[in-house]
Amino acid sequence: MKLPHLEEPQRYQGLYIFDFGDWTAVGYTGEEIAALLDSEQYRSGKVYRIHRAWPDGRVELRGVASERFHLESGLLFYRDNPELARQDYANLVASARVTSPPSRAFVQLAELPAEGGSASRYVTALIYPAECDEDVSAWLMDQRYDGGDVVEGGVSQVTDYYRLDKSILERDQLWSANSERSRSPEQVLATVRNAVQR
Repeated sequence: MKLPHLEEPQRYQGLYIFDFGDWTAVGYTGEEIAALLDSEQYRSGKVYRIHRAWPDGRVELRGVASERFHLESGLLFYRDNPELARQDYANLVASARVTSPPSRAFVQLAELPAEGGSASRYVTALIYPAECDEDVSAWLMDQRYDGGDVVEGGVSQVTDYYRLDKSILERDQLWSANSERSRSPEQVLATVRNAVQR
């Protein structure tokens, strides 16, 4: 795979490369990659994420399974104590206001129904695009976020969370200040021959 020359390669860190087979293009967002993979013509393309980039033009790439662009992942922070659960939720939202997360995400505080005579449980759910797992985990570590008595994470846990009979007590949308604005699927498909997308 031959990559085009990039001016300021560090700008592309965290963005994606799409290998069309006969050519490659650099600089896609996750949503733009999903648009390419949704198209009949390009669904068999290969995807790489620019994990690191250096001023001399070198880049470190990681292959990404195409399925990841159609899934949501997340972290679920469970508490038995409602006040501690509210504090977890408030701390997570406050952290995102100070240092924005690496991708768009949403957070919910939910009460789960009591089972077998036990008291209700509470969960602070942080849900985001699955391709951002590593970035979100690193962001939480940088924030020193320590919510939950029990923590679960992953695609299947988010799927199970959606199926739960729960009461949403609070919710918030989190936005990334660093993320590139994605173009429409029509714009993405119209520019596939551009070696550098941004």
